[in-house]
Amino acid sequence: MISLNFMTGEDPLSLDRIRAVLTRLEDTIIFGLIERAQFAHNPRIYQKGAFKELSDLGFSGSWLEWFLKETETFHAKARSPDELPFTTGLPEPVLPPLSFPKILFPNNINANPSILSFYTRAIVPRITHRATIALAAQKRAKGIVGDAEFEDDGNYGSSATLDIEVLQSISKRVHYGKFVSESKFMSDPAAFIPHIIKPNREALEKLITKPEVERKLLLRLQKKAATYAQDVQVNQDADLTATSANGNGNVPNGVVNGGGKPSSASAKIDVDGVVDLYESYIIPLTKEVEVEYLLHRLDGLSQEEIDILMAISKRKAETEAQSS
Repeated sequence: MISLNFMTGEDPLSLDRIRAVLTRLEDTIIFGLIERAQFAHNPRIYQKGAFKELSDLGFSGSWLEWFLKETETFHAKARSPDELPFTTGLPEPVLPPLSFPKILFPNNINANPSILSFYTRAIVPRITHRATIALAAQKRAKGIVGDAEFEDDGNYGSSATLDIEVLQSISKRVHYGKFVSESKFMSDPAAFIPHIIKPNREALEKLITKPEVERKLLLRLQKKAATYAQDVQVNQDADLTATSANGNGNVPNGVVNGGGKPSSASAKIDVDGVVDLYESYIIPLTKEVEVEYLLHRLDGLSQEEIDILMAISKRKAETEAQSS
């Protein structure tokens, strides 16, 4: 799992460092979705009480929820400071906690219930559509028709394992919004404080939103997804000819086939579906987390502590005035 190293001494609130983590998480999420897309929808694993075997164990949730609980029970024994669990009642870490620097203002914001809901209800059916259709064709060839031909290929363990990898990556991506908010808040507290004291969600969202950055993110995501969704094939004859002509063993541009956006029939995943995941779910939910974090950023602070924060902006403005 992609993460920040909080023990290097580098500024953990550097926007460049945070953006680097978010950019790498794009790759993790895309590759996870590609892997999940090879299996059918398997909606049974998202239905509570669908497995008698779990009911016999005293567990009333879904197969995926059971997988999450079992996986996070193990992960909790080596808990990371920038991860939030989907389940509760987890054990304490085996090793004593590291002395991480205090970075975020204390909060209990956890968007994981929303993430689990939109992922299982909207994302999984879309990215697995092609595998589900292919499965139905195979079943019909074997004489299996009607409801029995759709959606279920029996790969419950593999599907849930991949779901968890994607869910944890999306969760980390969304909750990194707290780091973004803290970084932007501390760079100019005076711009935020009036809208926190008199809660104004719209004003806070405007302060943290950069439409051009979002536009570039979606374009980059589309390009990545289109690239990762295709198989890269090397034209061996062209490779040999070009290498011989160059005399240096380097393969020039144009030798590797498969560039550009793959056709919908050959792509490993619905590229537009990946972009929609970010545009319709991840980005809006991240903004909600960022705004909610800011609304509680002054909780419990005295007026003197708020004045100290206001002074940060004043000193910054004076420094900028002197240097201009």
